[in-house]
Amino acid sequence: MRYPATVEKLTDVQMRGLSFLGCEGNRMEDAPVFEEFDPESDCDCPGCIHWRRSMAHALPLRLGGHPGAHGTRRALVLAAAAGTVLGGQSLPAVAVGGGAVPAGASAGASVAAAPAGASVRASTEVGGESGVRRADSRPANDGPDTPQGSASPLHGGAGVPAESTYGPTTRAAIIERAMTWVTAKVPYSMAKYWTDGYRQDCSGFVSMAWKLSGNEWTGTLDKYGVPITKDQLQPGDILLFHNPADPTKGSHVTIFGGWTDTTHVQYVAYEQVRPHARKQATPYAYWENADRYVAYRFKGVEEAPAPGSGSAVTRYPGAGAFGPGANNKYVTQLGKALVARGGKRFYRSGPGPLWTDADRRATQAFQLAQGWRGAAADGLPGPTTWAYLMKGSGRNIPRTTGPGPGAGTASQGAPAYPGRGVFRPGQSHAAIEQLGRQLIRRGFGKHYARGPGPRWTESDRRNVEAFQRSQGWRGTAADGYPGPETWRRLFR
Repeated sequence: MRYPATVEKLTDVQMRGLSFLGCEGNRMEDAPVFEEFDPESDCDCPGCIHWRRSMAHALPLRLGGHPGAHGTRRALVLAAAAGTVLGGQSLPAVAVGGGAVPAGASAGASVAAAPAGASVRASTEVGGESGVRRADSRPANDGPDTPQGSASPLHGGAGVPAESTYGPTTRAAIIERAMTWVTAKVPYSMAKYWTDGYRQDCSGFVSMAWKLSGNEWTGTLDKYGVPITKDQLQPGDILLFHNPADPTKGSHVTIFGGWTDTTHVQYVAYEQVRPHARKQATPYAYWENADRYVAYRFKGVEEAPAPGSGSAVTRYPGAGAFGPGANNKYVTQLGKALVARGGKRFYRSGPGPLWTDADRRATQAFQLAQGWRGAAADGLPGPTTWAYLMKGSGRNIPRTTGPGPGAGTASQGAPAYPGRGVFRPGQSHAAIEQLGRQLIRRGFGKHYARGPGPRWTESDRRNVEAFQRSQGWRGTAADGYPGPETWRRLFR
């Protein structure tokens, strides 16, 4: 039996860890003695027997060998090499919790040297009705590893976006919108847009909660708020860190949800981070760069009426109580309040429980009287509009010599939106022709073979789609069927 003097390559037996201790491949003098590939003896140890049964798998592929065996073999060789490096070699210095492990220390030593609260950490979640994660230990994915996109229209799109507009909202509405993303676990992305059109990063999250008309970023969000102090923070305010040195990757923003206790050391943060939107207890102002965060209050926030004030029916019943098809007592109550605030001219007869265009036009006139524009004056009452009407707040609808009862336009000149059902295959309506002529005026009539008419056609749909895409909308927001916002923008 011979003993080669040099160490060459691992045998299949040794790589599988199946060799018998008495196998000649394991005999050692000064160093392990390995054969080139195959032991030259007829060793009858269990490992060698297994190897001989598996010889077919060791054949080269060109001779009919098994391809899986070669992949395994390469993986084992790499694993053995990696084990040698990690087990016997020193590691370069690595950052741990702001410090460094000196070069020459082993991997095990680097973990042991990590101070409490360093990057080796665990997150703790507790149950309960609040569903808020405790801040006893920092979550492993905090950074702020929250790269963000630039300002853009809803649903994305190329070109320079217009400055976002906004309307009034309440703190409760801001938190409610934030919770919709938390509940849906909207995944983090600086390039993708959720179904509501907002970008799925931290600044898109705040743009959504504040209901801005576009996607802002940390470099512009401050324009929509006013700076406040820590003691002034209330739910719906934000804590913003814009890092000029690395604005895209080094900035972050959270929504303040309230203090966790009277010490004001931790607060409930609503934020969009990796892997998805979350709500959790967070040290003030954040895990990192705490002294560089600035608190802002949204310029459009309005205080909601005090709980329990007035009768039960004065509380906002929800958006579903209003709009086409609605038929309930709240529509009547809304109409009566609008008549009392100067909206009588919009009604041919007294307000009733069935929602009509008179309700929409009167509501829009009231909203415009408050100075609201855009989506905030769409003629559908939100929580703030409802609160103003029920409490007698704000300005009354001004007297005018403009359109009277049943007129097709509101006080600002745009034709009244006739409803989604008008713009569907097989429908015929004067508003369809009106839509087509306006599309031509705006330069979106190329799909008409002949002039537009009162019957809805595929040409109408394609021209509307082209207009919607020009607004930066994508997906279902650019399906070619005009909704209230498409109608408003087309005729403004």
